[in-house]
Amino acid sequence: MAEKLLLIDGSSLAFRAFYSIMNLESFKNQNGLHTNALFSFHRMFESIMNKEQPSHVLVAYDAGKVTFRTAMYGDYKGGRKKTPSEFQEQMPYFPVLLDAFGVSHYKLANYEADDIIGTLARMGSEAGYEVVVVSGDKDLIQLAGENIRVEITTKGVSELATYTPEVIREKFNLTPEQIIDLKGLMGDSSDNYPGVTKVGEKTALKLLHQYGSVEELYEHIDEMKKSKLKENLINDKESAFLSKTLARIHQDAPIEITLEDTIYRGKDTQLLMDFYKEMNFQSFQTELLKQSDDIELPEEEEPVEFVWVDEVTPEMLEKATTLHVETITENYHLAEIVAVAFGNEEKVYLTSPEIATSSMWFQSWVEDEAVEKTVFDLKAITVLLARYGLRPKGVKYDISLESYLLDTNDSVKEIADIAVKHQMNFVNYDEVIYGKGAKLKVPEDKEVLGRHIAQKVKALQLLGPVILAELANFDQKDLYETMELPLADVLARMEIEGISVDKSRLEEMGLALDERLKELEQSIYEQAGEEFNVKSPKQLGVILFEKLNLPVIKKTKTGYSTAVDVLEKLAPQAPIVHDILEHRQLAKLKSTYVDGLTQFILADGKIHTRYIQTLTQTGRLSSADPNLQNIPIRTEEGRKIRYAFLPENKDSVILSSDYSQIELRVLAHISEDKHMIEAFKEGADIHSSTAMRIFGIDHAEDVTSQMRRDAKAVNFGIVYGISDYGLSQNLNISRKQAKEFIDRYLTEYSGVKQFMEDVVKQAKLDGYVETLFNRRRYLPDLHSSNFNVRSFAERTAMNSPIQGSAADILKMAMLEIDHELTTRQLKSKMLLQVHDELIFEVPQDELELMQSLVSEVMENAVSLHVPLKVDSNFGSSWYEAK
Repeated sequence: MAEKLLLIDGSSLAFRAFYSIMNLESFKNQNGLHTNALFSFHRMFESIMNKEQPSHVLVAYDAGKVTFRTAMYGDYKGGRKKTPSEFQEQMPYFPVLLDAFGVSHYKLANYEADDIIGTLARMGSEAGYEVVVVSGDKDLIQLAGENIRVEITTKGVSELATYTPEVIREKFNLTPEQIIDLKGLMGDSSDNYPGVTKVGEKTALKLLHQYGSVEELYEHIDEMKKSKLKENLINDKESAFLSKTLARIHQDAPIEITLEDTIYRGKDTQLLMDFYKEMNFQSFQTELLKQSDDIELPEEEEPVEFVWVDEVTPEMLEKATTLHVETITENYHLAEIVAVAFGNEEKVYLTSPEIATSSMWFQSWVEDEAVEKTVFDLKAITVLLARYGLRPKGVKYDISLESYLLDTNDSVKEIADIAVKHQMNFVNYDEVIYGKGAKLKVPEDKEVLGRHIAQKVKALQLLGPVILAELANFDQKDLYETMELPLADVLARMEIEGISVDKSRLEEMGLALDERLKELEQSIYEQAGEEFNVKSPKQLGVILFEKLNLPVIKKTKTGYSTAVDVLEKLAPQAPIVHDILEHRQLAKLKSTYVDGLTQFILADGKIHTRYIQTLTQTGRLSSADPNLQNIPIRTEEGRKIRYAFLPENKDSVILSSDYSQIELRVLAHISEDKHMIEAFKEGADIHSSTAMRIFGIDHAEDVTSQMRRDAKAVNFGIVYGISDYGLSQNLNISRKQAKEFIDRYLTEYSGVKQFMEDVVKQAKLDGYVETLFNRRRYLPDLHSSNFNVRSFAERTAMNSPIQGSAADILKMAMLEIDHELTTRQLKSKMLLQVHDELIFEVPQDELELMQSLVSEVMENAVSLHVPLKVDSNFGSSWYEAK
């Protein structure tokens, strides 16, 4: 087997790694050192190593800013921004990581990493090695050769583009050597060498295809017709040759290492573990533990005392203030409970759920409102303990909710993540204990399991007051205590209740959809003149664009694009496309919802979705296992899915209460726009009102349905921070027309325009935006140098306070409704929350009261400058209520 030499441009990839993760605050170790570049580089480096399996490997680095190239051209790389200090502080640790990996690294004074790589690539090639070069710098593709392959990062550090002489010929119609000429003519803005004025890649390629090299071009410069290009070439001749020299990578640099010095030595697992611990890289620690037989299990600095018990006594509970229920799977409705733990940072008791819940002492402790407790995910624990007839009370600290509110950019999943973020020494054994080829299993190794769970209890105990104090500093304590924490209990009870679903109705829908799909397939085959796999994009592309000769709108790497947006543009030209679109829509409806929902109906005939409080950045709830918020509403077939959702009691109905245009009403309140406020106060149709202003119409009856649709798209587009491009796609108009719509809207609704400008300006100063209830969303990308990234962050700054406030209002309404149902001892139940809609099961004799009560509570949940409006309907199924 031939030797393989892997050469990595460490300087380029470390820099790219830094910018691939910009949430800097989440990547710090216990000493405050930023670790994002190290983390991302490690992930990329290990992936490359696993893929290439090299026998020899070296990571090359630039030795400094001064090289032989700067001596030739003083402004070489002179336009680059100052290296961020957060990146600089990580640089000394890259060699430590590579040493632990058993990988050589090297830098050479007066030369760049490129030159070290070029020289070793030549040496490896001449020795008969397979050579692989990895970099983020396209300059290195000039090194591609018969047995030299160059891989260039294309997206962060996760995706690579391969360059060989064949690829370069196909892509540019050049040889690798000619890449140097290409750079000579067009220059390089990243390295700051000039090339020839007004010569970009397209012109440079045309010249090289004609003349072959910079030298040949200037040999025949006099033969060129008089033009501005010829004038620039003559004026910049010296610059062209200088740029070509600067672009050439040296393959004979005076390096002091040999190929033998690059032999891969293999990982030193103990050094790697030490490095991971120092950097707080929990996931890498876990993976290494699974892979290694000889590694020492890492120790916590101050391990907490724990004991497994066969009974629960009052003495054990006397000082216990933290409760933890350990499970294996994410869906706690179906999860196996591994252990129940309770205690504090000094001592933890562990036992089975059966032993714990059968103890009258434990039951009393769990349900004692006077005992302040700490948990991780109150909602999950409430659902889990409900199996045993218990409902936890007195919870003061829910670490998952606290951490989520502190920074919604962090998707809260593990106790370990939060502990590490708060500089706690935490060793995560989860995967070691529970699977994926791990050597330790439950329940055989109770020592390791107990140690891990006890560590979690200790972390929770210590974290609660710390994070709550941080929330108080940000004026978010009230948001946590009066909204999110009590809502967790409400949601838990909604989940436990579930909603009845008639499986037979879903099965009937499935059979009807199967019939319709067969009809559509036959129609498609007849129009195509042959049978083929309708679900195959490749076969579909051949039928549409080769056999039926429809115009090709877009191509992909693998052939013709048959994406929905492409098909929608083709639909007016061919009936077959209408059928294909309908077939796709119905096939997805059947697989995702008809068949998909059936799998989630439990033995009680109900679906028990999970509401996730800690996922979205706006504060909206999301739904999982299954997602009931995504059931289609725009098509009749999609709406019919709700026909299977029924009241549990035959004497009850389903009541649906939905906020009308809540986000636009919130926008009117926040922006204080006088025209929008006036329209809502007068009860006018806001979309018709907007159409009148945009199109200059005096009377509402003169607004056409198309005008109203356009105005509606602009209204909601503004709420979601839509761009002129986005609006043009929605309305199928030109970007120019879309921009005119938006400009007219912002002229008419000047308060909205002022709000949008002010909120972005303030967010750039603060680093975040807030809802009416002080829910924060941090937006670090507002200062991005990338225009598209920055623009998206600005649109997010505009819409987050609106969407977030709307979500908060609905949560406040849910809490008040739950309070009313409890205090009035009503039999009605709140079953679901779907976006701005609440679903109830209501006995017939409570229907009139509930319609009035729910509307009143929802419409008065908060006081705004405009009235909130609720639409309520009821029926024998969710479909009829909606």
